[in-house]
Amino acid sequence: MRGVTKLTLKVVAGVTALLAWASVTSPVVAQEVEKKDITVFAAASLKTALDAVTASYMKATGSKVIISYAASSALAKQIEQLAPADIFVSADLEWMNYISQKGLIKDDTRVDLLGNRLVLVAPAESSASIKIAKDFALADAIGNGKLAMGEVKSVPAGKYGRAALDKLGVWAAVEPKVAQMENVRAALALVARGEAGFGIVYQTDAFAEPKVKIVDIFPEDTHPPIVYPFAALALARDSQAANAFLTYLQSAEAKSRFEKEGFKVLSK
Repeated sequence: MRGVTKLTLKVVAGVTALLAWASVTSPVVAQEVEKKDITVFAAASLKTALDAVTASYMKATGSKVIISYAASSALAKQIEQLAPADIFVSADLEWMNYISQKGLIKDDTRVDLLGNRLVLVAPAESSASIKIAKDFALADAIGNGKLAMGEVKSVPAGKYGRAALDKLGVWAAVEPKVAQMENVRAALALVARGEAGFGIVYQTDAFAEPKVKIVDIFPEDTHPPIVYPFAALALARDSQAANAFLTYLQSAEAKSRFEKEGFKVLSK
């Protein structure tokens, strides 16, 4: 009986030691596995194009790229809180500048890669026909319905849209009818479902959603230039992998795909 007790104690001690070793080494092993993955925080409007470009990259290299899409404002705040990511892609210069000023990007990797256009959309079956111009009758066209936009104080598409409507002199009339959404794809979805009669989104969003149609394009002089800066983050877990992916995003193959989805390539 005493022998069994000693054997049992040895087994327990061995298991305890093994668990203790695992508790020390497992995080290290996990970090090594995760280090091979590239995590990208990207503006929601890039989803269709960036998913396609990333799929080609992973197929060609065997690397794994994980993309988290949201409003640029939300992603920048997450990065500020040191969320684990390797690359940030913003839909405007302001949010990239915000984290750059806090020392959170590698400035020498930053590139203003893409441009876009701002459009007014309606559900695909809508008969709406509106010409965007100074004091155009957007409020009348909306009627008792809603105009879907990104949040006008934080989401880039919402800020661009607010600026355009201000410049055209119609914001005051339209504001009570605006449904502000957490990102531009959420605004697009509201229109696609017929829950909003109109929406202000990017041209690329409209191209990606067959359930909406472009009513008209906002003149470029009504809002700040729409620019998408890309950069590796200062706390990137694998700088070499992040830089390799950024280089691919500027390749002829990637640029061709971005252009196919309606983006304008700015970086030569």
